[in-house]
Amino acid sequence: MTNLFTLKKYFLRYKWKIVLGIIFILLSNAGTVYVPLIIKDSINELQSTLHQESITRYAILIIVASLFSGIFRFLIRQTIIVVSREIEYDLRGDFWSHIQQLPLRYFQNTATGNIMAHATNDINAVRMFIGPAVMYSIDTIIRLVIVVVIMVTISPIVTLYALLPLPLLSILVYFVGKKIHERFTLIQEKFSELTTKAQENFSGIRVVKSYVREENEIDSFKVLSKEYLQKNMHLVKLQALFQPILFLVTGLSVIIVMWSGGVSVIEKELLLGDITALIIYLGILTWPMIAFGWVVNIIQQAEASMKRLNKIFNEPYDIEDTADTNNTIDKIKGEITFKNVSFRYNPNSPEILEKIDLTIPSGTSLAIMGHTGSGKTSFVNLIPRLYDVTDGEILIDGHSIKTIPLSVLRNNIGLVQQETFLFSDSLLNNLGYGMRDPDKENILKAARIAQFDKDVKEFPNQYETIIGERGITLSGGQKQRATLTRALAIDPQILILDDSFSAVDTNTEEEILRNLKSFMKERTSIIISHRVSTVKDADKIIVLDKGKIAEAGSHNELITLNGIYADIYYKQLLEKELEEIN
Repeated sequence: MTNLFTLKKYFLRYKWKIVLGIIFILLSNAGTVYVPLIIKDSINELQSTLHQESITRYAILIIVASLFSGIFRFLIRQTIIVVSREIEYDLRGDFWSHIQQLPLRYFQNTATGNIMAHATNDINAVRMFIGPAVMYSIDTIIRLVIVVVIMVTISPIVTLYALLPLPLLSILVYFVGKKIHERFTLIQEKFSELTTKAQENFSGIRVVKSYVREENEIDSFKVLSKEYLQKNMHLVKLQALFQPILFLVTGLSVIIVMWSGGVSVIEKELLLGDITALIIYLGILTWPMIAFGWVVNIIQQAEASMKRLNKIFNEPYDIEDTADTNNTIDKIKGEITFKNVSFRYNPNSPEILEKIDLTIPSGTSLAIMGHTGSGKTSFVNLIPRLYDVTDGEILIDGHSIKTIPLSVLRNNIGLVQQETFLFSDSLLNNLGYGMRDPDKENILKAARIAQFDKDVKEFPNQYETIIGERGITLSGGQKQRATLTRALAIDPQILILDDSFSAVDTNTEEEILRNLKSFMKERTSIIISHRVSTVKDADKIIVLDKGKIAEAGSHNELITLNGIYADIYYKQLLEKELEEIN
């Protein structure tokens, strides 16, 4: 139960409710165990005398004791079970908060379906431990102690005989518990694979249909589902064996009590009411013993799930504010300096960027060109600290970006990424997503700059139109202009456009660039593009090749250089001429 110890802080948060629940368990059990004593006295009295008043009195006592026990049994659930739901809420919130703060590196190496499985099945398994397992464990222990003490006062010898099978139960629980833990871990891992398969299939449904792969996907899902079923059946078979054995052990105790207790009654050592009470007490212990087996299942499943959750909770944030963060910095102007910057995604992977030295003055524009895989996107991802540099340093306004508060840094950077992403929400909420207090006027202004307002006016509900998951109802060009609007709406000091016009026609692109000229005054802007027409008016252009700056200068200077940039320029010029001829 090592992993479950991490729940200590949550238990401490609700300790008084849990203590109250334990008191209710004590009181409920007091009422429960009092009933057999009433029955014992009534039977013993009935053997000698028989009075209507006595029967009525004992009946009323049984009703009162049962009612007393039932009321506090209800209150147990209102405390301990309610606490389990509150801790589940806290745990889920902490899990979500932790996931949100993990670096992009983690999500690149972890399947989305796997994370979803943690957020659903694993947290629910832990909740079952916090509530039912804790409640029944405490209930079983308290009831066992009280009942055994009372049984000993009635007949120590018979009680000793009755408890003889219990060591078998302990041995059984130990070995079966280990198997349950192992099998449940395999079940959760397979469930993660199943969830990942489903998530990828739903996200890529257009690709599936385009290539007519529906039958193949159905078959592969059936295989995974069958494997998940088989692993569940292995656990169910074990549990199916566990429960009858528990009944057998408790049944042996009843047989022993009836035999040894019957002999004692015959020999006048015990009264009939005494042996009746002992048998009833064993009956009272039967459910806790069975519940104990169920609790063992829950604990082993929760331990396996908490181990998986702890693996995520132990993932370091990597990129976060530290003791070196200068909290006096509350705004930035936008001068960016790369000092001998190198970067690789993993320690064993090749360098994506190598020894980059570059200064982008505040208020100027930088364009980046280069062949696919040259490191363009990695270059711009380092500026808002989506990743940290491997070597060297990046400065903004003379401050290392590691000393600038993350919220200040990212609030001042408008990043339009290569892959567009829109939420299944209204268009207005998507466009104002980066704003703390969405201002519709700013959004409308940004939409006009991005040449998106004309499209929106044609939508049925305009800015209140629900655009579907990932913006599925929009075209590629509309999605790019929507994400550009979202970046412009936050009024950033640094604007980064990562190949943001690839799905936009050249005429619309020219209009957008024309609108951006006035917006980008006194702002630092970085534009990545494969089109020379997009980058030619930038103050400075660099060409990346294999992670290094191969060329740098203005459009005319690079043409004169007659290198990579010039080669791209002449090829695109030729393509344009051929298009015009055709």
